[in-house]
Amino acid sequence: MFTADRSHVALTDRDEPVLLAWPTPGNPGGFVRFDKATDWRDFVEGLGIDARIPDIVRAKFARAQTLYMLGWVDFSVVKAGELAALIALELAVMDRYGGQVSKRKRSFAALLKYMVDADGLTDRQIPMVTRCGGTVVGQLTGETRPTLAERRNMLAHGDPFDGLPTGGLLELVRDLINFAYRHYIAEAVSLGATPASAGRV
Repeated sequence: MFTADRSHVALTDRDEPVLLAWPTPGNPGGFVRFDKATDWRDFVEGLGIDARIPDIVRAKFARAQTLYMLGWVDFSVVKAGELAALIALELAVMDRYGGQVSKRKRSFAALLKYMVDADGLTDRQIPMVTRCGGTVVGQLTGETRPTLAERRNMLAHGDPFDGLPTGGLLELVRDLINFAYRHYIAEAVSLGATPASAGRV
């Protein structure tokens, strides 16, 4: 059985705070500051995907959360967490939409675009956007560069530890995965499944 327990990850307070580019209410280009290890831990733990989503996706997303959490010790590790998050998103959209896109066209970019064009995703359905403003749908359709698929490729084929973290990426991926599985989650709820008993593979 899958578990997302990260209690074994020991974090201690540091001399300098962590300042992270991250959308804040009404400000998609905001920053958040963490002075205590417990604040960072609570922040990362609060970004988990719905517990009724299949374990195989939850396990990959949990790996991204773990890497983000380790960013408290070495901030560059957050970039590896971004790659892990995008890998989890790719698995999720392949699971939910892969059968509806021809094998010849079934790329990560095409599946992300399918979320908008065929499954009706809009900015208003993304909790991070409704909370903070801005727009992210263009990163799925190709109208905004780099797209999420391009970010995945750059991280996978370049140096994932180079550069600064992309503000809000883990939260955006969380919201997109939850959206992709919204009907699956609703069905699980209608069948009486609880987060503790659903999503096992």
